[in-house]
Amino acid sequence: MILIIIQQDNLSQDAEFIVDVVSSFVIFIGVFFILWRLFYFIEMMYIRYFNKRLFFNHLYINKNELTNEEKSILSQTIRFYDQLSIKHKTYFEHRVYKTINRIEFIGKQLEVSSEMKLIVSGTLVKLTFGLRDYKIDSVERILIYPEAFYSTTNKAYHKGEFNLGYKALVLSWKDVLHGYQVEDDNLNLAVHEFIHAIHFYYMSVRKRNTSAAIFVDSFYELTQDLDQNSLLKERLISSRYLRDYAFTNQFEFLAVIIETFIETPQEFESQFPEIYKKVKSMLNFNFAGY
Repeated sequence: MILIIIQQDNLSQDAEFIVDVVSSFVIFIGVFFILWRLFYFIEMMYIRYFNKRLFFNHLYINKNELTNEEKSILSQTIRFYDQLSIKHKTYFEHRVYKTINRIEFIGKQLEVSSEMKLIVSGTLVKLTFGLRDYKIDSVERILIYPEAFYSTTNKAYHKGEFNLGYKALVLSWKDVLHGYQVEDDNLNLAVHEFIHAIHFYYMSVRKRNTSAAIFVDSFYELTQDLDQNSLLKERLISSRYLRDYAFTNQFEFLAVIIETFIETPQEFESQFPEIYKKVKSMLNFNFAGY
């Protein structure tokens, strides 16, 4: 009888302990959620008034590393990466690693190499490096052709396209390489197509994503400025600094203007400092060369 009573007491204590642990965990989750919502609210308000983030862009508990050979490929191909500080290079490499392992790469008439994955992923990381959210959910797969491919969408040959329904980027590897081999012609296929994907994704999450808010709001301000300043808009068009394709629609305008910003930042700032400043704000770019 005494043994039974002791066992019941032990069971009662165990039950109380479990209840205490579960209660503490629920309280912790509740407090964490409240603090996260407060953090988000404060940062969104800050973005609304100052159009830049209040808190960190890079915070990683365990950073993934690339091999020396992979780092060498990035350094030789992507000038942006090569000019980063040692600390920022580790952040860049971590994001490239995560991107390669998140996206499905599909070779069409070729075998996808490690170099292809690095350069294509590095392009996305470069474009989003000033922003916290680099996991662009509008791209789940990337199809790579050796050169221009026939698109069944509009029955024509393309160098690249973004398929929102399929969540895919389709690229001509020949033209991706050209974008990095010739760095001052304001043509970079991978940059152009990734901007379409980023644009669509950020528009869809604008109200709950601070990176999206910075990007979309800055672009909206830029288009408003151009609409209200007819002289600036006419000068931009007549300068021929942006290729004609930029004026097809707002989506192409955004892709071309960032393509140009990435390729020739000094010339851009010299010719159109007001527009340059807006694009820099859009990407939150405060890095060497920009």
